[in-house]
Amino acid sequence: MDFLHQLLLFLHLLGMGLLVGTFLLQLRGGADAPLNKGWLHGSGVMLITGAAMMALDPFSDNDLNHTKLGIKILVLIAIGGLALAFLRKPAAPRWVGFALGGLVVVNVGLAVFWT
Repeated sequence: MDFLHQLLLFLHLLGMGLLVGTFLLQLRGGADAPLNKGWLHGSGVMLITGAAMMALDPFSDNDLNHTKLGIKILVLIAIGGLALAFLRKPAAPRWVGFALGGLVVVNVGLAVFWT
């Protein structure tokens, strides 16, 4: 069971890396660039792997902070929803990339600093 948890955590961190990389690509694209689909893929990977790790909780000794996890899920849903809202537009407003990047930083901060 420990290996499965570690594998899911690995994939979860790769999803976070995908979101950070997508933010950097979005910055590189400039003001009139369309929104990158990596926002949607990265948030989906993080949501699925995070939910799978939560589902494994009854089989482990860990005590989960459900408030923290609920807020993290809401932030991921906000990232995915914002990405969906602007994905089909020919050019996303410049603030969208910064808002999505800020939400990623908030989510990582919640994971690291809220124990």
